[in-house]
Amino acid sequence: MDVKPTERQKERYTYQDYVKWDGRWELINGVPYNMAPAPSFVHQSIVGELYVALRAFFREKGCAVVMAPFDVRFDEQADYEQAKHVVQPDISVICDQSKIGSRGCDGPPDLVVEVLSPSTALKDRNEKYKLYEQFDVKEYWIVDPLHRTVEVYGRGEKGYEKRSVFGEGDVLVSFLFADWTVSLAGIFQNIEGEG
Repeated sequence: MDVKPTERQKERYTYQDYVKWDGRWELINGVPYNMAPAPSFVHQSIVGELYVALRAFFREKGCAVVMAPFDVRFDEQADYEQAKHVVQPDISVICDQSKIGSRGCDGPPDLVVEVLSPSTALKDRNEKYKLYEQFDVKEYWIVDPLHRTVEVYGRGEKGYEKRSVFGEGDVLVSFLFADWTVSLAGIFQNIEGEG
């Protein structure tokens, strides 16, 4: 699919359109976002380190930990075949495995991790933040390779609240799963650049 920015603003798409397109895409409010170019080495290194740390813990809890590309569909009426929101979080933790099907996850994961890249940072901080908040993803981490930080957002009474910002020298704590921690020095080791 080749979508020009002006066309993108006029046309709204659903999951039924999305599955026909070549390449990697995301849909937010029916608007397509091309996932090219591929993520950098730094981005993938951080995703890999976090995945290993999360998977070891959550396997014992009966939760699935999945890396992109993996579709997560959101829909206000739970009509996932017509969903106008389809995203591929860098990491998803899904404890209700009945949400997982052959086409991905239907409904909110418990925890979503997005590692910022220069080409996706605004989308991760704005559109995806609002989407995850709207559909009750319980915890959202934004990992910033440039500043070597992890921002942790959790559900509050009126939406997301920033719980904490962890730096490279800190031990990251999940507020949703308080018995899980990881040293960020190990996550950010051997990386240079901005993701």
